[in-house]
Amino acid sequence: MLVLTRGKDEAIVIGDGIEVVVLEVKGDKVKLGIAAPPSVSVHRKEVWLALRDANVAASDAKDVTAAAELLKKRLSRGDKRREK
Repeated sequence: MLVLTRGKDEAIVIGDGIEVVVLEVKGDKVKLGIAAPPSVSVHRKEVWLALRDANVAASDAKDVTAAAELLKKRLSRGDKRREK
């Protein structure tokens, strides 16, 4: 793990397209700004963990079967809507 000290308005760069800027420091809280290309997902860790767990649950065989049945029904009636 790389450990850095940064102050307000200072930044770090990750790879070719990700910049993390310290926007504000108040007590034990730090507000960060993150600029990344649209192809890079940026999530708080607890959100990322919840998404990962949901994806694992969705890969369960019976969930896949239910999803396949739903897809078949939509395709058979010509439903081209995209879920958001």
